[in-house]
Amino acid sequence: MCQMAVSKSNRKKHQSYISVPSQIISSISQSSLESLLHSPKKKQSPSSKFRALLNNPRFLIFLVFVFCCVWMLKMWSNFDPKMPFSRNPCFVSQETALVSSENFVDGKGEFWKQPDGLGFRPCLAFSERYRTESGGIVKDRSKYLLVVVSGGMNQQRNQIVDAVVIARILGAALVVPSLQVNVIWGDESEFSDIFDLEHFKNVLANDVRIVSLLPSTHLMTRPVEEKTTPLHVSPEWIRSRYLKRIRREGVLLLRGLDSRLSKDLPSDLQKLRCKVAFHALRFAPRISELGNKLADRMRSKGPYLALHLRMEKDVWVRTGCLPGLSHNYDEMISNERKTHPKLLTSRSNMTYHQRKLAGLCPLNAVEVKRLLKALGARKSARIYWAGGVPLGGKETLLPLTTEFPHFFNKEDIALPGELVPFANKASLMAAIDYIVSERSDVFMASHGGNMGHAIQGHRAYGGHKKTIIPNKRQMLKHFMDSSLPEDEFNNIIRDLHRDSLGQPELRTSKAGRDVTKYPIPECMCNNTITDSHSSI
Repeated sequence: MCQMAVSKSNRKKHQSYISVPSQIISSISQSSLESLLHSPKKKQSPSSKFRALLNNPRFLIFLVFVFCCVWMLKMWSNFDPKMPFSRNPCFVSQETALVSSENFVDGKGEFWKQPDGLGFRPCLAFSERYRTESGGIVKDRSKYLLVVVSGGMNQQRNQIVDAVVIARILGAALVVPSLQVNVIWGDESEFSDIFDLEHFKNVLANDVRIVSLLPSTHLMTRPVEEKTTPLHVSPEWIRSRYLKRIRREGVLLLRGLDSRLSKDLPSDLQKLRCKVAFHALRFAPRISELGNKLADRMRSKGPYLALHLRMEKDVWVRTGCLPGLSHNYDEMISNERKTHPKLLTSRSNMTYHQRKLAGLCPLNAVEVKRLLKALGARKSARIYWAGGVPLGGKETLLPLTTEFPHFFNKEDIALPGELVPFANKASLMAAIDYIVSERSDVFMASHGGNMGHAIQGHRAYGGHKKTIIPNKRQMLKHFMDSSLPEDEFNNIIRDLHRDSLGQPELRTSKAGRDVTKYPIPECMCNNTITDSHSSI
């Protein structure tokens, strides 16, 4: 008998014996016997090793740690420090779900497609005569033009453009325009609060001399004041009316320049208009900085549409139109118009329905929604809306916000405290809206007006970025036809706007067009419409 194996426990030793005949033992070699007693363990397969790892709690903890690290890195890569935090961070909004599911397909859709600019580019080449006369004009120290501009920021902007042109016509220096206090908003902002004054002076240094104040030699001069300049006057009228008087007195004061200067001027003066509007009138640095920040935040998640909504109470009163919100609101507007008949700027001999069908009324929220949908805007489209608080409050916008939940204004995307320096300053707020709207991928105004026209021209001058111009006169009859199937309605609306998406359009195709709205051909050129110079 021999001892073949020994098993040990923690406290006792247990011995086991196997009976083997001595003949068998003697026939086995020593090495063979050892191999029997100490046979190696069976080699483990890869799958068994993996199962063993999974059963190891330390390995599981390590796996969870790695997964968390990868997830945090992914979240950090998608984090945008420029975007404000959600006001309700525990709520997963419908907006987030929509953006995730559609994966910003809008950015590649037909709606965001830009029009063909036909190679047009800014081209401000002044004539040899203009450049020769400039030397004497900027050196003159005998004639000074004072102007007082009124209205909202965009209306003031238009008047400043014309003030520079009138100063050039008279060969006078222009004193920095005074901004009349706005009676509606009570905004007391000065020129330098809204615009970059030094930039304004420098850009126009070779065209018109700009001074901040009258020189001491003219301080005691009683200016010749003109309050009743007719509409659309020519350069010849300006010279015949004012030149002798300003030479004699040294100072001329003009008020109320809105639409006083003709829209059809000689080419050099049209180019000067463009130079003032698109180059010299840059917003003050703090306005530009915030406006560009808000535009960057809007674009951080893809392309965006800017809407200029004209739905404020005074707009409905002045246009002679009804908001259509309810009988009470319609009655309120009608009574306001009867009490202040001078506020009505539209044709007083037309009924509301006649104005509506003639395309003279602002689009309401339902109409804007239907127009955008027909033109291909998806539910996930990101929209920035500019303008004052609409009559009826933000509830008025429910048809739009329900259809397009990515609907923001400057208050929604500004960080806490960013808008505080601009509070109660309607002109500064309008300037911020202007910047975000001008930089958008697509722009549309629900009604005409100074801001909509200025941005349309600015976007054309910047490369004909897509600008939807609602064809209200042709489309509203289809809006009122409830029998039209949606697909047919959409096809009609798209056809009506095929040539109203910001494509190049000649100013000279219609008389009386503003060159700052239609800068071709005086201010832009391509291989077909050329100029001998391209300097600014």
